[in-house]
Amino acid sequence: MTSFILPFSSALLLSLSFSSFNLWLFAWFGFIPLFISLEKKSLLQCFVSAYICGIVFWSLSIYWLIHVTLLGQVVLILYLAVYFGVFGCLFYLSRFFRPALSLFFIPASWVLLEYLRGYLFTGFPWALIGFSQYRNLPVIQIADLTGAWGVSFLVLLINAGFYLSMRKRLKRRILSVYICVLFLSLGYGFYRLSYKTPACADSQGVKISVLQGNIPQHLKWDRLSAGGILDSYLELTREAAKDNPSLVIWPEASVPFLWGQAGDEAQFSRVFSLAGQLKVDLLVGAVGVFGDSYFNSALFINNLGAPDAVYNKLHLVPFGEFIPFKDTFPFLQTIAPIGDIEPGREYTIFNHPVDFAVLICFEDLFPELSRKFVKRGARFLVNITNDAWYKEGSAAYQHFAASVFRAVENRVYLVRSANTGISGFIDPFGRLSSMVQDNSGKLIFVKGYSSKEFCLAAASRTVYNRYGDLFVLFCLLFVSCVLIISSGKQNSGISS
Repeated sequence: MTSFILPFSSALLLSLSFSSFNLWLFAWFGFIPLFISLEKKSLLQCFVSAYICGIVFWSLSIYWLIHVTLLGQVVLILYLAVYFGVFGCLFYLSRFFRPALSLFFIPASWVLLEYLRGYLFTGFPWALIGFSQYRNLPVIQIADLTGAWGVSFLVLLINAGFYLSMRKRLKRRILSVYICVLFLSLGYGFYRLSYKTPACADSQGVKISVLQGNIPQHLKWDRLSAGGILDSYLELTREAAKDNPSLVIWPEASVPFLWGQAGDEAQFSRVFSLAGQLKVDLLVGAVGVFGDSYFNSALFINNLGAPDAVYNKLHLVPFGEFIPFKDTFPFLQTIAPIGDIEPGREYTIFNHPVDFAVLICFEDLFPELSRKFVKRGARFLVNITNDAWYKEGSAAYQHFAASVFRAVENRVYLVRSANTGISGFIDPFGRLSSMVQDNSGKLIFVKGYSSKEFCLAAASRTVYNRYGDLFVLFCLLFVSCVLIISSGKQNSGISS
């Protein structure tokens, strides 16, 4: 019974750190019950125990996916839990290392598995352990050096340190190194947070309004509701225009008509005309149709009322916007029977008059996209999304956490407009401001808009933006060296 309770306890603590209750502290000791449960177990038993922990963790963390696809949710949970299982095997191997090596081998192994999960089979970098700390501002500042991976490493390092200290395996000298790493990370965080934001007189300023229409998912593509939905966004735009913004942003697929389809031109003309009447640039989410291809797009309309540029989403959602491997495995279409969206091909930079780029839906989960946009000249980032699929719960907060890290990693503002939330502004240090909310402070499933003027410092690129996932490479080299040396010693012992 204990062999189940301990992995379940870890899964519960870790999943709560990703909840909407801001319980980030749980992540700092959430792995310890799992570590205890793996003691004195065989390699296979370690895999099974950790795999069970993974199943429970992902079941509690992505419970909201049931609103989209039950079969897809089950398949995804069983797949994601494999990474926990492999981590259990690596933890098993760490028992044969010196404590000093185990202390760093455990977090480095976890980082490599998170990285692999983020890219394998189109990638699912959801709920990285580092993301649980998105409200813990001093801790996440190292992301401009290491990306979110460094924060994940730090959280696992603390867990491993606590565990090894409990088992009296850490010598005082190693313990001092462990504490030093923690204080250096926090010291860097407080140092960066001491930076003052630039005054508008010294840099270029921009004023933006974001809309949150709060359209229920079952109505979004209901043809009978389309006119009312468009009217709602047009009215919100008129209200936001009273704040004199230069740009108004609508969420993903907010226009309930098809851009480029015959018969829908008149509805888009209403949007174009409003931009010209208000003398404001608009960025609207729409589904574009070009020939036989459909695109998830962000359409930029200038203040003269003319469509100026379009960005087509580059990284699509598997089983949400396309069915992977459907030609090889036709049964997969029963998991999510939808028509395919085509991926875009260009890293579009919009000019307003400050250059910016758009991340559509869960593209903010992939740090490489944000890095490339900033490298190409984007001075700030915009995320437009629709999380209405997942109803009220933790999904919107888990998604929002990724946006915070993209802002910190690149030290740029990130502006967010979501259909049902969370919408608002994230500064280059991860601080939130001007969020769309009701009188009680509720952020999701409320209707409204928010405006903010922010100032852009001179363009500069962070270590992470320049060099990317260099920290992950260091983790790979460290883990590889430890495994190779350990294997060599074991072979030497056998031959002798």
